[in-house]
Amino acid sequence: MAQDGRRGGRRAFIGSFTAAGGPGLVTAEVAPGSGALTLVDAVKDLPDPSYLALSPDGRTLYAVSETAEGAVAAYRVTGDRPEPAGPPVPVDGSGPTHLGLYAGHVLTANYGCGSVTAVPLRPDGTLAGAPSGRLQHTGSGPHDRRQRGPHVHQVQPDPSGRWAVSVDLGTDSVRVCTLVGGVPTVHREIALRPGSGPRHLAFHPDREHVYVVNELTPTVTVCRWDAAGGSLKPLTEVPVLRDAPAGDAYPSGIVVSPDGRFVWTATRGEDVLSVLAVVPDGLRLTGTVPCGGRWPRALAGHGGFLYAANERSGDVAWFAVDEATGIPRYDGSVRVTAASCVVFG
Repeated sequence: MAQDGRRGGRRAFIGSFTAAGGPGLVTAEVAPGSGALTLVDAVKDLPDPSYLALSPDGRTLYAVSETAEGAVAAYRVTGDRPEPAGPPVPVDGSGPTHLGLYAGHVLTANYGCGSVTAVPLRPDGTLAGAPSGRLQHTGSGPHDRRQRGPHVHQVQPDPSGRWAVSVDLGTDSVRVCTLVGGVPTVHREIALRPGSGPRHLAFHPDREHVYVVNELTPTVTVCRWDAAGGSLKPLTEVPVLRDAPAGDAYPSGIVVSPDGRFVWTATRGEDVLSVLAVVPDGLRLTGTVPCGGRWPRALAGHGGFLYAANERSGDVAWFAVDEATGIPRYDGSVRVTAASCVVFG
Protein backbone atom coordinates (compact mmCIF):
# COMPACT_ATOMS: atom_id res chain seq x y z
CA MET A 1 0.00 0.00 0.00
CA ALA A 2 1.37 3.38 -0.97
CA GLN A 3 2.51 5.85 1.68
CA ASP A 4 1.59 9.51 1.59
CA GLY A 5 4.52 11.72 0.63
CA ARG A 6 3.93 14.45 3.24
CA ARG A 7 2.42 12.80 6.29
CA GLY A 8 3.32 9.15 5.84
CA GLY A 9 -0.24 8.01 6.56
CA ARG A 10 -2.82 5.98 4.72
CA ARG A 11 -5.11 7.95 2.49
CA ALA A 12 -8.65 7.67 1.20
CA PHE A 13 -9.88 9.46 -1.91
CA ILE A 14 -13.56 10.30 -2.19
CA GLY A 15 -15.46 11.19 -5.36
CA SER A 16 -18.59 13.33 -5.39
CA PHE A 17 -21.12 14.94 -7.71
CA THR A 18 -20.26 18.62 -8.06
CA ALA A 19 -23.56 19.22 -9.88
CA ALA A 20 -25.30 18.32 -6.60
CA GLY A 21 -23.04 20.53 -4.48
CA GLY A 22 -20.26 18.02 -3.89
CA PRO A 23 -16.70 19.23 -3.13
CA GLY A 24 -15.21 17.32 -6.08
CA LEU A 25 -12.23 15.09 -5.42
CA VAL A 26 -11.53 14.79 -1.68
CA THR A 27 -8.49 13.52 0.21
CA ALA A 28 -8.95 12.04 3.68
CA GLU A 29 -6.59 10.57 6.25
CA VAL A 30 -7.34 7.06 7.55
CA ALA A 31 -6.74 6.58 11.28
CA PRO A 32 -4.75 3.42 12.08
CA GLY A 33 -6.76 0.93 14.11
CA SER A 34 -10.11 2.71 14.04
CA GLY A 35 -10.43 3.25 10.26
CA ALA A 36 -11.90 6.71 10.92
CA LEU A 37 -11.64 9.29 8.14
CA THR A 38 -10.51 12.89 8.58
CA LEU A 39 -10.92 15.22 5.61
CA VAL A 40 -7.67 16.84 4.48
CA ASP A 41 -8.24 18.73 1.23
CA ALA A 42 -10.32 18.82 -1.95
CA VAL A 43 -10.01 19.93 -5.55
CA LYS A 44 -13.04 20.91 -7.63
CA ASP A 45 -11.58 21.38 -11.12
CA LEU A 46 -13.32 18.32 -12.66
CA PRO A 47 -17.12 18.17 -12.98
CA ASP A 48 -18.74 15.18 -11.26
CA PRO A 49 -15.71 12.96 -10.47
CA SER A 50 -18.01 10.08 -9.57
CA TYR A 51 -15.57 7.19 -9.71
CA LEU A 52 -11.84 6.90 -8.97
CA ALA A 53 -9.00 4.41 -9.39
CA LEU A 54 -5.39 4.44 -8.17
CA SER A 55 -2.30 3.41 -10.10
CA PRO A 56 -0.45 0.34 -8.75
CA ASP A 57 2.30 2.54 -7.24
CA GLY A 58 -0.32 4.71 -5.51
CA ARG A 59 1.06 7.97 -6.93
CA THR A 60 -1.53 8.68 -9.61
CA LEU A 61 -5.28 8.87 -9.19
CA TYR A 62 -7.67 8.63 -12.13
CA ALA A 63 -11.20 10.04 -12.15
CA VAL A 64 -14.08 9.92 -14.57
CA SER A 65 -16.13 13.02 -15.21
CA GLU A 66 -19.69 11.68 -15.26
CA THR A 67 -21.13 14.30 -17.59
CA ALA A 68 -22.93 14.21 -20.92
CA GLU A 69 -19.60 14.94 -22.66
CA GLY A 70 -17.62 12.44 -20.57
CA ALA A 71 -13.93 12.69 -19.69
CA VAL A 72 -11.14 11.10 -17.67
CA ALA A 73 -8.45 12.94 -15.68
CA ALA A 74 -5.23 12.02 -13.87
CA TYR A 75 -3.91 13.52 -10.61
CA ARG A 76 -0.69 13.21 -8.65
CA VAL A 77 -1.48 12.34 -5.04
CA THR A 78 1.88 12.40 -3.25
CA GLY A 79 0.78 15.35 -1.07
CA ASP A 80 -2.31 16.53 0.77
CA ARG A 81 -3.99 17.99 -2.31
CA PRO A 82 -4.51 16.08 -5.57
CA GLU A 83 -2.64 17.93 -8.33
CA PRO A 84 -3.79 17.68 -11.96
CA ALA A 85 -1.31 15.73 -14.10
CA GLY A 86 -2.38 17.22 -17.41
CA PRO A 87 -5.75 18.22 -18.85
CA PRO A 88 -8.82 15.93 -18.81
CA VAL A 89 -9.21 13.74 -21.90
CA PRO A 90 -12.64 13.36 -23.56
CA VAL A 91 -13.64 9.69 -23.72
CA ASP A 92 -15.90 9.89 -26.78
CA GLY A 93 -18.75 8.58 -24.64
CA SER A 94 -21.46 9.98 -22.37
CA GLY A 95 -21.91 9.48 -18.65
CA PRO A 96 -18.81 7.45 -17.70
CA THR A 97 -19.54 5.81 -14.34
CA HIS A 98 -16.48 3.63 -13.75
CA LEU A 99 -12.89 3.09 -14.84
CA GLY A 100 -10.12 0.53 -14.53
CA LEU A 101 -6.45 0.18 -15.47
CA TYR A 102 -5.64 -2.48 -18.03
CA ALA A 103 -2.68 -3.19 -20.33
CA GLY A 104 -1.20 0.30 -20.18
CA HIS A 105 -4.55 2.03 -20.65
CA VAL A 106 -7.37 3.55 -18.64
CA LEU A 107 -10.69 1.98 -19.63
CA THR A 108 -13.90 3.90 -18.94
CA ALA A 109 -17.41 2.43 -18.69
CA ASN A 110 -19.68 4.91 -20.44
CA TYR A 111 -23.16 4.32 -19.04
CA GLY A 112 -25.03 6.91 -21.09
CA CYS A 113 -24.11 5.60 -24.53
CA GLY A 114 -23.20 2.03 -23.59
CA SER A 115 -19.55 1.89 -24.60
CA VAL A 116 -16.04 1.22 -23.29
CA THR A 117 -13.23 3.66 -24.13
CA ALA A 118 -9.47 3.02 -23.93
CA VAL A 119 -7.13 5.94 -23.19
CA PRO A 120 -3.39 5.11 -23.39
CA LEU A 121 -1.02 5.91 -20.53
CA ARG A 122 2.55 7.18 -20.66
CA PRO A 123 5.19 5.28 -18.65
CA ASP A 124 4.90 7.90 -15.89
CA GLY A 125 1.17 7.17 -15.53
CA THR A 126 -0.15 10.34 -17.15
CA LEU A 127 -2.74 10.26 -19.90
CA ALA A 128 -1.05 10.07 -23.30
CA GLY A 129 -3.78 11.88 -25.22
CA ALA A 130 -6.88 11.02 -27.20
CA PRO A 131 -8.54 7.60 -26.86
CA SER A 132 -6.90 4.77 -28.79
CA GLY A 133 -10.20 2.99 -29.32
CA ARG A 134 -13.80 2.56 -28.30
CA LEU A 135 -16.09 -0.47 -28.10
CA GLN A 136 -19.79 0.19 -28.60
CA HIS A 137 -22.02 -2.35 -26.87
CA THR A 138 -25.28 -3.33 -28.55
CA GLY A 139 -28.49 -4.94 -27.34
CA SER A 140 -31.35 -4.29 -24.93
CA GLY A 141 -33.35 -5.94 -22.17
CA PRO A 142 -36.98 -6.44 -21.09
CA HIS A 143 -37.13 -3.52 -18.64
CA ASP A 144 -38.94 -0.89 -20.71
CA ARG A 145 -37.48 2.18 -19.01
CA ARG A 146 -33.96 1.08 -18.07
CA GLN A 147 -32.99 -1.39 -20.79
CA ARG A 148 -33.87 0.18 -24.12
CA GLY A 149 -30.19 0.06 -25.05
CA PRO A 150 -26.77 -0.78 -23.61
CA HIS A 151 -25.61 0.87 -20.37
CA VAL A 152 -22.08 -0.13 -19.34
CA HIS A 153 -21.74 0.44 -15.59
CA GLN A 154 -18.35 -1.08 -14.76
CA VAL A 155 -15.11 -2.11 -16.43
CA GLN A 156 -12.09 -3.65 -14.70
CA PRO A 157 -9.29 -6.16 -15.27
CA ASP A 158 -9.61 -9.73 -14.03
CA PRO A 159 -7.13 -10.85 -11.34
CA SER A 160 -4.84 -12.47 -13.93
CA GLY A 161 -4.53 -9.22 -15.85
CA ARG A 162 -5.23 -11.06 -19.10
CA TRP A 163 -8.75 -9.75 -19.61
CA ALA A 164 -10.90 -6.68 -19.11
CA VAL A 165 -14.45 -7.39 -17.95
CA SER A 166 -17.35 -4.98 -18.56
CA VAL A 167 -20.77 -5.17 -16.91
CA ASP A 168 -23.76 -3.94 -18.92
CA LEU A 169 -26.99 -3.13 -17.07
CA GLY A 170 -28.90 -2.47 -20.28
CA THR A 171 -28.15 -5.76 -22.04
CA ASP A 172 -28.10 -8.13 -19.03
CA SER A 173 -24.63 -9.31 -19.94
CA VAL A 174 -20.95 -9.34 -19.06
CA ARG A 175 -18.36 -8.94 -21.80
CA VAL A 176 -14.83 -10.31 -21.57
CA CYS A 177 -12.50 -8.16 -23.67
CA THR A 178 -8.92 -7.62 -24.74
CA LEU A 179 -7.13 -4.71 -26.40
CA VAL A 180 -6.20 -5.16 -30.05
CA GLY A 181 -4.09 -2.27 -31.24
CA GLY A 182 -5.41 -0.17 -28.38
CA VAL A 183 -9.04 -0.92 -29.29
CA PRO A 184 -11.27 -2.78 -26.79
CA THR A 185 -12.40 -5.97 -28.51
CA VAL A 186 -14.94 -8.54 -27.32
CA HIS A 187 -13.57 -12.01 -26.66
CA ARG A 188 -16.81 -13.41 -25.25
CA GLU A 189 -20.21 -12.08 -24.12
CA ILE A 190 -22.03 -13.92 -21.33
CA ALA A 191 -25.78 -13.53 -20.91
CA LEU A 192 -27.28 -13.20 -17.43
CA ARG A 193 -30.95 -13.54 -16.52
CA PRO A 194 -33.11 -11.18 -18.62
CA GLY A 195 -34.20 -8.16 -16.59
CA SER A 196 -31.64 -8.67 -13.82
CA GLY A 197 -29.74 -5.47 -14.71
CA PRO A 198 -26.14 -6.33 -13.71
CA ARG A 199 -24.31 -3.34 -12.26
CA HIS A 200 -20.96 -4.32 -10.68
CA LEU A 201 -18.96 -7.49 -10.11
CA ALA A 202 -16.25 -8.59 -7.69
CA PHE A 203 -13.82 -11.52 -7.86
CA HIS A 204 -13.37 -14.05 -5.06
CA PRO A 205 -9.78 -14.42 -3.80
CA ASP A 206 -9.72 -17.96 -5.24
CA ARG A 207 -9.88 -16.32 -8.71
CA GLU A 208 -12.39 -18.96 -9.75
CA HIS A 209 -15.63 -17.27 -8.69
CA VAL A 210 -17.24 -13.94 -9.54
CA TYR A 211 -20.19 -12.25 -7.86
CA VAL A 212 -22.36 -9.88 -9.93
CA VAL A 213 -24.71 -7.53 -8.07
CA ASN A 214 -27.88 -6.78 -10.02
CA GLU A 215 -29.55 -3.37 -9.91
CA LEU A 216 -32.97 -4.13 -11.41
CA THR A 217 -33.56 -7.07 -9.08
CA PRO A 218 -32.04 -7.19 -5.56
CA THR A 219 -29.85 -10.24 -6.17
CA VAL A 220 -26.29 -11.42 -6.69
CA THR A 221 -25.46 -13.80 -9.52
CA VAL A 222 -22.78 -16.31 -8.55
CA CYS A 223 -20.52 -17.25 -11.48
CA ARG A 224 -17.53 -19.45 -12.17
CA TRP A 225 -14.56 -17.69 -13.76
CA ASP A 226 -12.06 -19.35 -16.11
CA ALA A 227 -9.07 -17.07 -16.62
CA ALA A 228 -7.39 -19.46 -19.05
CA GLY A 229 -10.29 -19.29 -21.48
CA GLY A 230 -11.64 -15.88 -20.50
CA SER A 231 -15.11 -17.24 -19.77
CA LEU A 232 -17.79 -16.68 -17.16
CA LYS A 233 -20.47 -19.23 -16.27
CA PRO A 234 -23.54 -18.18 -14.22
CA LEU A 235 -24.31 -20.76 -11.51
CA THR A 236 -27.04 -19.40 -9.25
CA GLU A 237 -28.78 -16.20 -8.17
CA VAL A 238 -29.20 -15.21 -4.52
CA PRO A 239 -31.37 -12.44 -2.96
CA VAL A 240 -29.70 -9.64 -1.00
CA LEU A 241 -32.89 -8.74 0.91
CA ARG A 242 -35.06 -10.98 3.08
CA ASP A 243 -38.33 -9.44 1.92
CA ALA A 244 -39.25 -8.16 -1.52
CA PRO A 245 -39.25 -4.33 -1.53
CA ALA A 246 -42.41 -2.40 -2.37
CA GLY A 247 -40.62 -0.64 -5.24
CA ASP A 248 -37.27 -0.68 -6.98
CA ALA A 249 -34.45 -1.49 -4.57
CA TYR A 250 -31.42 -0.27 -6.57
CA PRO A 251 -28.53 -2.42 -5.31
CA SER A 252 -25.21 -0.72 -6.01
CA GLY A 253 -21.83 -1.82 -4.63
CA ILE A 254 -20.33 -5.23 -3.88
CA VAL A 255 -17.24 -6.24 -1.87
CA VAL A 256 -15.69 -9.66 -1.15
CA SER A 257 -13.79 -10.12 2.11
CA PRO A 258 -10.03 -10.70 1.73
CA ASP A 259 -10.36 -14.18 3.27
CA GLY A 260 -13.19 -15.04 0.86
CA ARG A 261 -15.71 -15.92 3.58
CA PHE A 262 -18.19 -13.08 3.06
CA VAL A 263 -19.71 -10.89 0.38
CA TRP A 264 -21.25 -7.51 1.20
CA THR A 265 -23.61 -5.48 -0.95
CA ALA A 266 -25.23 -2.06 -0.66
CA THR A 267 -28.85 -1.37 -1.59
CA ARG A 268 -29.85 2.27 -2.09
CA GLY A 269 -33.63 1.98 -2.05
CA GLU A 270 -33.56 0.24 1.33
CA ASP A 271 -30.49 2.08 2.73
CA VAL A 272 -28.92 -1.17 3.92
CA LEU A 273 -25.78 -3.24 3.68
CA SER A 274 -26.32 -6.98 3.22
CA VAL A 275 -24.09 -9.77 4.50
CA LEU A 276 -23.82 -12.98 2.47
CA ALA A 277 -21.80 -15.96 3.65
CA VAL A 278 -19.85 -17.90 1.06
CA VAL A 279 -21.08 -21.51 1.14
CA PRO A 280 -20.29 -24.56 -1.02
CA ASP A 281 -23.29 -24.03 -3.31
CA GLY A 282 -22.90 -20.25 -3.64
CA LEU A 283 -23.98 -17.60 -1.14
CA ARG A 284 -26.40 -17.39 1.79
CA LEU A 285 -27.91 -14.13 3.03
CA THR A 286 -27.28 -13.87 6.78
CA GLY A 287 -28.46 -10.36 7.60
CA THR A 288 -28.73 -6.67 6.78
CA VAL A 289 -27.74 -3.51 8.67
CA PRO A 290 -28.49 0.20 8.08
CA CYS A 291 -25.94 1.89 5.82
CA GLY A 292 -25.37 4.82 8.21
CA GLY A 293 -27.00 7.33 5.86
CA ARG A 294 -29.13 7.46 2.73
CA TRP A 295 -28.60 6.08 -0.77
CA PRO A 296 -25.32 4.11 -0.49
CA ARG A 297 -24.00 4.53 -4.04
CA ALA A 298 -20.73 2.68 -3.48
CA LEU A 299 -19.15 0.25 -1.04
CA ALA A 300 -15.45 -0.33 -0.33
CA GLY A 301 -13.39 -2.50 2.00
CA HIS A 302 -10.10 -1.55 3.62
CA GLY A 303 -8.15 -2.73 6.65
CA GLY A 304 -10.97 -4.78 8.16
CA PHE A 305 -13.52 -1.99 7.71
CA LEU A 306 -16.33 -1.31 5.25
CA TYR A 307 -17.01 2.17 3.88
CA ALA A 308 -20.31 3.30 2.35
CA ALA A 309 -20.47 6.44 0.20
CA ASN A 310 -23.98 7.66 1.02
CA GLU A 311 -24.89 10.02 -1.79
CA ARG A 312 -28.18 11.55 -0.63
CA SER A 313 -27.28 12.01 3.05
CA GLY A 314 -23.89 13.38 1.95
CA ASP A 315 -21.47 11.32 4.02
CA VAL A 316 -19.04 8.42 4.02
CA ALA A 317 -19.77 5.97 6.85
CA TRP A 318 -17.38 3.33 8.14
CA PHE A 319 -18.11 0.01 9.80
CA ALA A 320 -16.03 -2.44 11.81
CA VAL A 321 -16.64 -6.00 10.66
CA ASP A 322 -17.15 -8.92 13.05
CA GLU A 323 -14.59 -11.51 12.01
CA ALA A 324 -16.81 -14.45 12.92
CA THR A 325 -20.13 -13.35 11.44
CA GLY A 326 -19.16 -10.72 8.87
CA ILE A 327 -21.76 -8.35 10.35
CA PRO A 328 -20.74 -4.66 9.98
CA ARG A 329 -21.05 -2.35 13.00
CA TYR A 330 -21.43 1.37 12.36
CA ASP A 331 -18.50 3.29 13.86
CA GLY A 332 -18.78 6.79 12.41
CA SER A 333 -19.03 9.00 9.37
CA VAL A 334 -17.61 12.11 7.76
CA ARG A 335 -19.55 14.75 5.84
CA VAL A 336 -19.02 14.73 2.03
CA THR A 337 -21.91 16.24 0.08
CA ALA A 338 -23.12 13.99 -2.79
CA ALA A 339 -20.47 11.34 -2.05
CA SER A 340 -20.21 8.78 -4.84
CA CYS A 341 -17.23 6.49 -4.12
CA VAL A 342 -14.19 5.96 -1.92
CA VAL A 343 -10.86 4.28 -2.75
CA PHE A 344 -7.75 3.74 -0.63
CA GLY A 345 -4.04 4.32 -1.13
